[in-house]
Amino acid sequence: MQHKIFTKMRSMKMIDGCKGPPVRTYNPSVDTDGGAGKLRHHIQETLRSQMPRKKSVRGYSPSSNLNLEAAAIVSDGTLLPYGLPATKLLEPKIEATLTPLDYVQTLADLHRRAENSAEFEKAEVFLEQSAVFRGLPEPKLFRRTLRSARQHAVDVHTKVVLSSWLRYERREDELIGISSMDCCGRNLECPKANLVARYDPESVYDPCVCAKQNFNFSTGDEMAMEEAVNYDDNDSDDDDDCDLSFCIGDYDVRCRRNDMASLSRPFKTMLYGGFLESKREKINFTQNGFSAEAMKAAEVFSRTKRVSHFEPKVVLELLSLANRYCCEEMKAACDAHLASLVCDMEDAGLLIEYGLEETANLLVAACLQLFLRELPGSMQCSNFMKIFCSPEGRDRLAAARHASFVLYYFLSQIAMEEEMRSNTTVMLLERLVECAADGWQKQLAFHQLGVVMLERKEYKDAQHWFEAAVGAGHVYSLVGVARAKYKRGHTYSAYKLMNSLISDYKPVGWMYQERSLYCVGKEKTMDLMAATELDPTLCFPYKYRAVALLEDNMIGASISEINKVIGFKVSPDCLELRAWFLIAVENYEGALRDVRAILTLDPNYRMFYGNMPGNYLVELLSPLARHYSQADCWMQLYDRWSSVDDVGSLAVVHQMLENDPGRSLLHFRQSLLLLRLNCQKAAMRSLRLARNHSASDHERLVYEGWILYDTGHREEALAKAEESISIQRSFEAYFLKAYALADSNLDAESSTIVIKLLEEALRCPSDGLRKGQALNNLGSVYVDCDKLDLAADCYMNALNIKHTRAHQGLARVHHLKNDRKAAYDEMTKLIEKARNNASAFEKRSEYCDRDMAKSDLTMATELDPLRTYPYRYRAAVLMDDHKEDEAIAELSRAIDFKPDIQLLHLRAAFYDSMGDYVSTVRDCEAALCLDPSHGDTLELCNKARERIKEEK
Repeated sequence: MQHKIFTKMRSMKMIDGCKGPPVRTYNPSVDTDGGAGKLRHHIQETLRSQMPRKKSVRGYSPSSNLNLEAAAIVSDGTLLPYGLPATKLLEPKIEATLTPLDYVQTLADLHRRAENSAEFEKAEVFLEQSAVFRGLPEPKLFRRTLRSARQHAVDVHTKVVLSSWLRYERREDELIGISSMDCCGRNLECPKANLVARYDPESVYDPCVCAKQNFNFSTGDEMAMEEAVNYDDNDSDDDDDCDLSFCIGDYDVRCRRNDMASLSRPFKTMLYGGFLESKREKINFTQNGFSAEAMKAAEVFSRTKRVSHFEPKVVLELLSLANRYCCEEMKAACDAHLASLVCDMEDAGLLIEYGLEETANLLVAACLQLFLRELPGSMQCSNFMKIFCSPEGRDRLAAARHASFVLYYFLSQIAMEEEMRSNTTVMLLERLVECAADGWQKQLAFHQLGVVMLERKEYKDAQHWFEAAVGAGHVYSLVGVARAKYKRGHTYSAYKLMNSLISDYKPVGWMYQERSLYCVGKEKTMDLMAATELDPTLCFPYKYRAVALLEDNMIGASISEINKVIGFKVSPDCLELRAWFLIAVENYEGALRDVRAILTLDPNYRMFYGNMPGNYLVELLSPLARHYSQADCWMQLYDRWSSVDDVGSLAVVHQMLENDPGRSLLHFRQSLLLLRLNCQKAAMRSLRLARNHSASDHERLVYEGWILYDTGHREEALAKAEESISIQRSFEAYFLKAYALADSNLDAESSTIVIKLLEEALRCPSDGLRKGQALNNLGSVYVDCDKLDLAADCYMNALNIKHTRAHQGLARVHHLKNDRKAAYDEMTKLIEKARNNASAFEKRSEYCDRDMAKSDLTMATELDPLRTYPYRYRAAVLMDDHKEDEAIAELSRAIDFKPDIQLLHLRAAFYDSMGDYVSTVRDCEAALCLDPSHGDTLELCNKARERIKEEK
């Protein structure tokens, strides 16, 4: 039976779906797997130098003659206007992030520094951690360290930038009805709390201060402001007490000499020093450039120490006066008051000029905060280029203590996401270089500038910046140096450079991937195989091999090759390649599915080397594929969801949204599928669209709750769920609350609450897809509570409505009832039904003997090399057989391309058992960098440190 299962699995290839009528322009007798066909002739025939201009993207509208039009499209080659992909046009992407040679050592060093650094220095270490995590495929790590950096930020500027960055990660600028000055309810992102220069890391999770009406930015104290407001500013305003007048034109400002002298040393020197003014009762201030109102305001401030009751224009003039005469207390009061007035982009654009002119730190911070919280839209502001991009603007910001590496790091990341080749991006990166300190900051700034210059085809400049990054210690930038040389025609020099890199350092997958560009024949093939062996997550080797097979007329094999990577890592470029192949064999259904999935991941994606908008290709393919009504689409979605065909499900939802773009429920379904595929950025975009298209408040609150939950704000998500339930009971509100509560170590009481919430959810109206998931979750909680019969009932009910994943839960129940054969058979059913079934093979391995388990886990690794359990199992078996070195090697093989806390913890435990305590501590520290609260790793690390001390 085992052999039949594996045979069945190996035959599940897209090639079977690709065999159909041959492409018109090559020999009809050709089989899609190759043979005597002349596919090269097809490539030449379909190659076009330009896009046909018969119909624009916007102007195209299906007519009643769709079939005739479709036939014309195929016959004149419009579907493949740029021919088929060619290997010579493929290049791997150079990552624009910090890429250490040894991730484990880097993570361990970062954790040690965060642990040992002074409190005021932790923000800098956490920022460096976030820069390293930016290069890993897990955005939650990046967001967590960014939150930690904000938590430990000391100065106003850093607080403003980091809280704005956290907000940008949720892209709240895309949420309709949300103000840029709103926050998530905690001081962590509160725009008022950010403007308080105080180090209090524990307060960032307190409720925000936005509700406080009389909040003092300069002290962070509400009562201090209230006391000042209650101060009677007329209690000393008696002319009998005044012994000095400042004359401005015809107006005399009466004041007390002592009070005015207390404003600053210059005033004190003028009024009590050796100057003539010290002996006069009237001082002429007409030529000093200040109005009588400003001087009167200064007199009032000298007594009351507040400015809140003055007009803004008077406070601005008072700020200038304070700046000229070094009245620090008055300047701080004006600064804080003006900062509190900034509430929209118009105010910010006007007041930031005053702030920069007078070096008013808080005022500039408040304006800067509004700019940053409006990104990326605020990049279109007329002042943006002048203030942030130019060297002069950076100098002005520096004078106000608002030019920093973290600011330009944030701005340059957004600019690169918006348009990597733009002049704005280049100028921001140049400012980043100017602000960068030695070490990781210079490495990152130089490397990113090199990446941008390479994209702009300015190869000489790109080489210069990459070489600067290498000089600063970033070895990965040698890839950029080699690529720039290659682009400048120095292929052999590039080859030698990569050769020496592989010789000098421990080989990593990307080294062989890059060297493959600069060699040919068997050597290229061997390098690509080595790249995949060392790092199976690299897409380029699969893409190159697939296109090479296509060029050898083996299109079926090329589709199978690209399917390998799509099976565990869905990306637009790989889906595009498969769609390209499917068009070539006239499998238009499959091609349309892939293009729709691509547009779900990236709505602006352009096909065929960026020459054709994806939406246009959908319009061309749609008449050639079966037409489904909205009701048919629901049935299709149900079937594909049940068969765990996530890409197919994405395509169906995309078509349904095309017919009904305002349906929030569909956007939400889309986000669930994208999260399942680990496409978190696209999932968040779908969630935002779901929220924006909500038809009711209770529905909107649920989607806002999911957005908060997925960005690490669990408590706020629970609050949104409860608010939604208070308005109207609904499946999604109860499900969100149960899901968020279950995301912790559940005790008996918490488990009971989660069970009740899921039962309430199931009583509310919903469709089978979501009810199946709720039943599956409820079964899991019952299992944890040792209520196996109730759990089995939940799983059976879920299976009755085609929730295929419930087979896994039911198998677990059989296993706990000591029926391993029933558990094994249950998982076999899931393997047979699910299109994406690597996890099913992995889980089934728990219910069979060692040899069968090894076979299942080998298949799981082949289908999805990112799954860590198979490596851990094989390593544990080797360790049991006293093959310590082989066990370590098995874990290291996976850690090299996926630093994972469970892998690192297990390897640390192995090192500990072998007496290698230094390696134990290193792996523990790397694991704790990924999850600082992992209790078992903390315990192991402390024990290993004690043993090292004992040995010394």
